Amino acid sequence: MIEFQLDTRTGVAPYLQLVHQVRRALKLGLLHEGDQLPTVKEVVARLAINPNTVLKAYRELEHDDLVAARPGIGTFVTGTLSDPSLAAHGPLRQELHRWLAKARRAGLDDESIEALFRDSFRSAHEEGVA
Repeated sequence: MIEFQLDTRTGVAPYLQLVHQVRRALKLGLLHEGDQLPTVKEVVARLAINPNTVLKAYRELEHDDLVAARPGIGTFVTGTLSDPSLAAHGPLRQELHRWLAKARRAGLDDESIEALFRDSFRSAHEEGVA
């Protein structure tokens, strides 16, 4: 089951952060059809947010045909976003974990690692590498 997290530093609305996390989990194959999302009550208790925020996120996911609410039971994944390149994720993830370990050993904190990654990603994209 997915465990939601909110980052108040991003400036992204909390409901959109929840939507993005579900979409990312679907894209990475971490959520599959039939999996249950946490109940609204569970998300509210864990993140201390308004229930309407969670409901709005779940409604948007329903609108995109990615989940379906079953009254009295919960919200379940009904769609997928994974692609054929999913098989490549494992080796790439391992390589990325090694890179993250090197970054930590070099003394970089979370913010510095994220800034370096984003900058490198942008540069590679501009150069046509990514």
